[in-house]
Amino acid sequence: MKSSRRTFLAAGVGLASSLALTGQVFAEAAKVDENDPTAQALGYKHDATLVDKAKQAKYVAGEHCGNCQLFQGKAGDEWGPCPIFAEKLVSEKGWCSAYTKKA
Repeated sequence: MKSSRRTFLAAGVGLASSLALTGQVFAEAAKVDENDPTAQALGYKHDATLVDKAKQAKYVAGEHCGNCQLFQGKAGDEWGPCPIFAEKLVSEKGWCSAYTKKA
């Protein structure tokens, strides 16, 4: 009976570790690619300071995903989901033409 309990605990720890690592892999894979067609159409950049102001006349210095109403990350998150990009992660420092200032 003791070996069954040990086996169960060891398997549980292994499973928990695997799930944690898998979650990290999915989070990394879910970041928006600047070359994605939707990202390009919206002028998305991971760093708002790199927005081409000639192409994106709507951009105003100081705007970034972290202060956009659409950003669904928590305060302090470097990356967070955005409904514009099918819940893929956008950089808190990023920007796109769908930017809407938080109320």
